[in-house]
Amino acid sequence: MSMEITNNYSDYGKGYTNTAKEGNVTTSTVELKTPTGGTKSEQIKTGYSNINDYSKYLQGKYSYMNSGTTSMQGVPTTVSVSSAFLKKCMNDPEKAKYLEENLAALPDCASYAVSHAQGTLTSISYEIDANGNITGISSGTNDPDGKIARENAERRAKEKKAAEEKAAERRKEKKAEEEKAEERRAERKERMEGTFTVSATGTDVKSVTQNIVAAVSGTSSPTGGSFDIKA
Repeated sequence: MSMEITNNYSDYGKGYTNTAKEGNVTTSTVELKTPTGGTKSEQIKTGYSNINDYSKYLQGKYSYMNSGTTSMQGVPTTVSVSSAFLKKCMNDPEKAKYLEENLAALPDCASYAVSHAQGTLTSISYEIDANGNITGISSGTNDPDGKIARENAERRAKEKKAAEEKAAERRKEKKAEEEKAEERRAERKERMEGTFTVSATGTDVKSVTQNIVAAVSGTSSPTGGSFDIKA
């Protein structure tokens, strides 16, 4: 299953209570929304001159960000934030608040996914693209102990065995038919190998001969045919 959440930043310029500056980096105390519908006070920093420093700051608070596969609620989880979006956030308090609000909410969101998903989750991933759009992807199984897989395997084995038995029966029937056909051919051959005597009566030797040949060969007597009789 997957979901894509698109947010705008119109509400993220509100809620700043105080700020402090150290060099170019500004620390602001803001109210971040929580997944339970409440808020919590949090200090966020902006004003970084490069993405590396900003990423180190964020990873110090949210160790799962851009750090490969980690574990949330026992499920392998990855959290990826586009470097292009990090660049937009590091000097934009509104975007930075939006980013941290979502990063802070991820563990609770993963917990919700694990407890409410049908079946057993095997992986979770969240991706924040260059525009701040969030895509969540989860994979799982509804057969964690392999019972359904075993039942399906047994069913397929039975179906395969039944198909093989049916094919074997068809081959047996075909072989029996071929043997019967061979027996019939052999019987005809035996009949043809026996001795025979035929006779014909006519008014001339030519027609008598033709009738004898026709009787022997099993064909009709020719009409209008002729052959020369030489003295």
